[in-house]
Amino acid sequence: MANIFKKMELIRSDICSERSLLIQEKGDRLLDTITVQQAHGGMRGVKSMICDTSLVKPGKGLIIRGYPLLEIKDLWPEDVFILLLTGEKPTKEDREDLLKEYDKRAEIPDQIGRALRSMSKDSHPMTMLSTAIMALENESVFDEKYNEGVPKNEYWKYYLEDAVNLLAKLPGLAAGLYRIKFDKGDPIPWTKGMDWGANYANMMGIEDEDFADLMRLYLMFHCDHEGGNVSANTCHTVGSALSNAYYSVSAGLNGLAGFLHGMANQECLRWVLQVMDRFDGQAPSEEQLESFAQETLESGQVIPGYGHAVLRVTDPRFEGFIEFGRQHLPDDPVFQTVNRLYKVVPDVLKEFSKKRVEQGKSPIADPYPNVDAGSGALLYHYGITEFEYYTVLFGISRAMGMLSQLVLNRALGVPITRPKSVGTKYIKENV
Repeated sequence: MANIFKKMELIRSDICSERSLLIQEKGDRLLDTITVQQAHGGMRGVKSMICDTSLVKPGKGLIIRGYPLLEIKDLWPEDVFILLLTGEKPTKEDREDLLKEYDKRAEIPDQIGRALRSMSKDSHPMTMLSTAIMALENESVFDEKYNEGVPKNEYWKYYLEDAVNLLAKLPGLAAGLYRIKFDKGDPIPWTKGMDWGANYANMMGIEDEDFADLMRLYLMFHCDHEGGNVSANTCHTVGSALSNAYYSVSAGLNGLAGFLHGMANQECLRWVLQVMDRFDGQAPSEEQLESFAQETLESGQVIPGYGHAVLRVTDPRFEGFIEFGRQHLPDDPVFQTVNRLYKVVPDVLKEFSKKRVEQGKSPIADPYPNVDAGSGALLYHYGITEFEYYTVLFGISRAMGMLSQLVLNRALGVPITRPKSVGTKYIKENV
């Protein structure tokens, strides 16, 4: 990993200097204000964190290190991890260097497989993944070096070692638990010389080059989404206490397992299949879907996969998945339904929003599809019909963002997270 270490050393010095100067010159400037509504509303939109790996702009979507997502969608996951860490697109040598590290570090200890097999058959796949990561915690290089007394300005190096060790093993852990949980056969070992996404596909037991392409795209698209989402924020907070990468990522994945975060994609696909069931399992026409969407809204229900906390345009990740579907599975009825919904639902939501305003209610802020509206249909096409596993796929990808932020935070000496909390009585008396 010599190239990554060298680049990290350079950016660490530059960013530390830049941040010190910012604090010195503008440390007393007001960054944001907070309302009582925001304090009670999950801190939505409050500017209170620093995250340099990615940014989500309401009118543009995900931007990774200055690059709009769809401009770099051909990068492989190992490329985007290096980009997240260093802020630079990797060279071919950089990618090969990282893949060689994965080859050396990918082997899963035998006791992990035994632990997964010993778990209850009704254990959720995310529980299995989190448990497997925690079972690797004793391998932390950072913990070993911390106990030896290494200086603070070198912590990041050992967080990076832990990050690469964990990333090398994550596809094997995730694919292994898939095969164990769903009786697909024995786990398949890592293949040296094969890339991260293709290895994941192969270890799941799906030998299809198109599916390997989907895994590269899927793992790249879900890699990062600013620092304030539940998984990234949780990982950041746990890591700020100098908990190692295994503790921190496991905690972040536990947040990802929530129905309002990483489990949303499976709920979207379940709804699409329910729509198709109403039409005898066929892909409904655009006219039928328009009528069904109107009925759904008028009955007080929501249309899963539409709307986003930050975005006010179609999620570029959704656009990328739709493009992949049109190229590789245009005749798949589930994909056709998702594609047709995309053509009719935004306009239905806009009209419904107008009616809400006329009734004195708040408008629909974002009528466009988010990433969850399309990703499940692609996975379903390639035979991954176990909905509860979808969040694991999301989590393996998001680990890259969590780990890159974790390494950078240690490189920059970011302090422990400790916001001030106040009670309802304080607000009543002081606001």
